[in-house]
Amino acid sequence: MNTGPFSFICLKIVRWTGWLLLPMVTAFFATGYAISGRYGFGAFTDEQTALELHKLMHLPLVILVVAHVVPSTYLAFIRWGWIKPHPKA
Repeated sequence: MNTGPFSFICLKIVRWTGWLLLPMVTAFFATGYAISGRYGFGAFTDEQTALELHKLMHLPLVILVVAHVVPSTYLAFIRWGWIKPHPKA
């Protein structure tokens, strides 16, 4: 089933944001653990630096999550038949 160029663009956005989210979420967890000193992550950086890095990651993380979830949900709705795909332009 050909779902058109909009679905193709959504799929590309989902793939790219998924790959970008992997290191972002890993770094977010790592800085969070460094702040709390858990699991030896405090050895990588001091608490203040980890806190500043952690704070800087909030906005990019939210943007990436929204950019990943919205097209993913749209594509899921198409798969489930809840909405009709856009016709080919």
